[in-house]
Amino acid sequence: MSEFNEFIEKDGKRLRLGYTTGSCAAAAAKAAAWMLLFGKRRNSIGITTAKGIPLELDVLDISIGNGEVSCAVKKDSGDDPDVTNETLIYAKVCLTDEAGIIIDGGQGIGRVTKRGLDQPVGNAAINSVPRQMIHEGIEEVMRLADYRGGFKVIISCPDGERIAKKTFNPRLGIVGGISILGTTGIVEPMSEKALVDTIHVELNQRRASGFDEVLLTPGNYGSDFIKDGLGIDPERAVQTSNFIGDSIDICGKLGFKRALLVGHIGKLVKIAGGMMNTHSKYGDCRMEIIAAHAGASGAPASVISEILQCAACDDAVRILREFDGETERKTLKSIADRIHFNLNYRAGEDLKIEAIVFSKEYGVLCATPNAADYIGYFKEV
Repeated sequence: MSEFNEFIEKDGKRLRLGYTTGSCAAAAAKAAAWMLLFGKRRNSIGITTAKGIPLELDVLDISIGNGEVSCAVKKDSGDDPDVTNETLIYAKVCLTDEAGIIIDGGQGIGRVTKRGLDQPVGNAAINSVPRQMIHEGIEEVMRLADYRGGFKVIISCPDGERIAKKTFNPRLGIVGGISILGTTGIVEPMSEKALVDTIHVELNQRRASGFDEVLLTPGNYGSDFIKDGLGIDPERAVQTSNFIGDSIDICGKLGFKRALLVGHIGKLVKIAGGMMNTHSKYGDCRMEIIAAHAGASGAPASVISEILQCAACDDAVRILREFDGETERKTLKSIADRIHFNLNYRAGEDLKIEAIVFSKEYGVLCATPNAADYIGYFKEV
């Protein structure tokens, strides 16, 4: 059996990388398409992940029928603990009369029932990057075989419904199984200490350069918004990942005087509830927080109930906006006030923190009292 033997160093440990359920689905689909068009069995298949890393994966449990082939690839999470590790991800590929590649989910693959996720309501929870990888793999086989017809691809995971109970899928509105995930195709073991150490190094570099102010953002969404929404060079920002509390502590110890935190509502609303590590493994209280502030701002029980059923914060904002603009404004201001309080309570007396909360769909949603002044500073420097 082949093993993906790529490693990284974290916390002085040599950790093996793995590959995602998305890579498994893409490999199984490509292998099934190849066997279907060439009429031969194969025991391994090569794919290139979205990160550009080539993989050669074993093909298991092959079943060849009339006009269809099914096979599986086993998920390998490397040294990252993951509930889907060693799970078989199947692809059944069938010939179709019409050109094109249709991708859907079968047994054990969740289906989206709430708005605001990667896939629209009704679709199988096979995210965009895995879908792209499936397309690219099958299109490569089609070119080799000079085939101009179509395919229907069904991705399944026989154990998926049981595994999904150990994930956030039921809460997010993905029912019936797991999601096929991955933005790079590769699973990289995460070390919290290593990440916090990296943040410390970057913040220390800023302070050593003489800056009293620092721009913080959780991740790439924030960096994109800093550039496109605020007109600030995103290189000025330090990415905190989920470690907002730790980053504030480091800023205080290094002697920063002011900080501006720019983040998506899906992350920063958790701060309104006192969560200073926003990773989902520590909890998901987003809708409860929005609903509580909405109720305190005058939203009726029907609106609160609707918010509690949302899977994404943008959808909760939409509900408030459609109900009443003034209630939306009061709710978001109430959330911003609480974010401001919790950030500055964590920071203590010497470090002052402001925040800007945005949404990909609606832009800036709310900001703390002096955030605009801080924007001006970062534009000038």
